[in-house]
Amino acid sequence: MPTDRQVAGGHKANLNNPNTSDASKQHSRDVLDNEFNGGDVPGANDNQNKNPGNVAGGLKATLKNPNVSDEAKENAKERLNQM
Repeated sequence: MPTDRQVAGGHKANLNNPNTSDASKQHSRDVLDNEFNGGDVPGANDNQNKNPGNVAGGLKATLKNPNVSDEAKENAKERLNQM
């Protein structure tokens, strides 16, 4: 059974998917607003149950990705330095 984080994450992804309908996006907004405090799900942004090696790998990939903004790269660099 999916966790609240996974359900909220799916609705957030739907909002950013250009291939989903406006009706589907509105449904996701409604669910996030009514069931997940606008998408603010406890534990969604913590690193508590995440593999540190995977997190570091993702941050390193961000630094090398030419499609990522300079601001995001700077944030990734700072997070890597804090690990």
